[in-house]
Amino acid sequence: MPRRHASAGLSLVEVLVTVIVLAFGLLGIAALQAKVQVGSIESYQRAQAVVLLDDLRARMLGNAAHAADYVTATPLGPADGQPADCTTLAIGSARDLCEWSQELNGAAEQTAAGAANGAMVGARGCVEQLQAPDPTAGICQPGIYRLSVAWQGLHATRASSLTCGANQYGPDANRRAIAVQVAIGLPDCS
Repeated sequence: MPRRHASAGLSLVEVLVTVIVLAFGLLGIAALQAKVQVGSIESYQRAQAVVLLDDLRARMLGNAAHAADYVTATPLGPADGQPADCTTLAIGSARDLCEWSQELNGAAEQTAAGAANGAMVGARGCVEQLQAPDPTAGICQPGIYRLSVAWQGLHATRASSLTCGANQYGPDANRRAIAVQVAIGLPDCS
């Protein structure tokens, strides 16, 4: 009479458990990949916002005598009333703001079909004057401006303390915003 082994059929259960553990591991890897993708998109959007801030900062410094003309009452971006063709505007702050608005709307990011695709979701830009210039002799106070770019993030985080684009993206925790301060000096002041 042949002897039976107590472990008969055990290897099938071991294979089943291994397959289940492997399936959960693969699901975890897929979830991690999705999070990495969202982080990559958020990082790209922030980099694009930095490029746009630097562009307007350079434009303001190049036209320092008219820096106060760059201040915006409402955010630039989607449906801001800027003309479609900025070349109709005179060179200066109005044209700079028009071109910046087009950049916020994605004019530099073209799809294969030639349509503006945009690097950020719903980008908006704001320019605020934090300190007015005062050329009075002995004071010589520079003008200080805050340039901000806001856009819609892909997931909720802590709401930004910057006001640019506030309440434009559903819950404010979906809004991302960065800013830079620009001081426009008074070189002829004494």
